[in-house]
Order: sequence, then structure tokens, then C-alpha cells
Amino acid sequence: MKKFLFLLYGVAAYGIFFATYCYAAGFVTNLIVPTGLDSRPTSSLSYSLGINIGMLLLFSLQHSIMARPAFKKWWTRIVPEPIERSTYVLFSSLCLILLFWQWEPIGGVVWSVDSTAGRMILNGISLLGFGIVLISTFLINHFDLFGLRQVWLYFVGKKYEHLPFKTPFFYKYVRHPLYVGWMIAFWAAPVMTIAHFLFAALCTGYMLTAIRLEERDLIQVFGDQYIRYKKLVPMLIPFNRRNATGKPTQ
Repeated sequence: MKKFLFLLYGVAAYGIFFATYCYAAGFVTNLIVPTGLDSRPTSSLSYSLGINIGMLLLFSLQHSIMARPAFKKWWTRIVPEPIERSTYVLFSSLCLILLFWQWEPIGGVVWSVDSTAGRMILNGISLLGFGIVLISTFLINHFDLFGLRQVWLYFVGKKYEHLPFKTPFFYKYVRHPLYVGWMIAFWAAPVMTIAHFLFAALCTGYMLTAIRLEERDLIQVFGDQYIRYKKLVPMLIPFNRRNATGKPTQ
């Protein structure tokens, strides 16, 4: 019964994540969903800034702190190990849902593309960014990343083993295609309001910080294998290739 409940919990957490991810695409591009990133402002500037920065800070702290090995070691004394990842995914989704619900549009325009074709192209590029994120998760192991593999292995009575280090497709060109996808999704906006600019800038700053923390953890797990990979493959810009010494190629 316990195994079944853990599996059900993992599937439910994943379902909430996937629905949140789909809503995020609509929220950022202002398509389909009832309220988007660039909706009309309804509150004062100071209140809107406070709420928006607070929501982004909450998500950033949750996303980073719960991902650290030291926190996981302590956390699994409370949360059973098979559902630790699913719980992390669930908490991340809940933080995003809260952000979508409480987000305060600010108004004001940084840039605006007037042509219909230009707007469609930029929205298409933004959605492409979301696609890159999703594809990148499948390249490394989508089901492990979002906790389904963990609860399934526990359900069938198999011991969890960490995935081997690999660099498929996107990962041969940049070390963090997930973050590249997010940045494309956030910055390819036909209308860049101040609220959208704040969202994109703070998220980009968070991602650049998170990369440093993640790579430190990856070096602890994979050692020299990841250090060599780090020397050869650029962080975010695919054309900035390096040679075996870690220097950019001409």
C-alpha cells in the first residue's frame, strides 16, 4: 500500500508540474491564459514591485535551497527518499502557481513590435524556448528529473541508482541548454513591459547564479569527468567552443 501511495503521489506531483509548465508558456507569451505577464496594471507601482520581487525571490530560494545536497540530506530525514524529488517538484510548482496568481502587472513599455508578423515570430521564438527546455529534460532523463523514475523504482522494488554522466545533442554545444531555453522564452517578447523586463532580468540573474551552484554540485558527483566537460563546452553560448586546454577556439 505504501509503495502504491508513493507512486500515486509522484504521478500527482508530476501532473501538477506539467499543468503549471503549460500555463507558464501562456503566462509568459500572454496567450490563452486569463492573465499574462503583461496584463494591465491594477495596483500602485511600489506595491506591484514589492509583490513581484517577493514572489520571484520565494521561487528562487525554494528552487535553489531544496536542490542542494546538504538540504536533501537533512530533508530525507523527514520526507522518505523515494518521494524527495517529487516533493521538490511539487513545491516548485506551488511557488509558480502562487506567482501566477499574485503577479502584479506594472505597465510601461520597454519595446514594442507593431507588425503582426513580427509579433508572431517573437511569440514563436518564445515558445521555441519552452520547447528547448522540455526537449533538454528528455535528453538527460525527464522522468528522473521530475521524480517519476524514483517512485517507479520504489514501486517495483528496485534500488535507485544515479544516472551516468552523458552529453546528448544540446549538451554537446552548451552545458546548460535548459537555461538557454528559459532565457529565449523570457526575452523573446513582442511587447516588453516593465513587468516583463523585471521578470526576465531577475530570472536571468537567478539562473546565472544557480549555474555556479549546480556546477559545484556536479563536480562533487562526477569529478574530473565534469571538469573536462566544463573546459570543452561553453556554458550558454554554443558558438564559443573551446579546445582541450579550455581556451576558446579561433
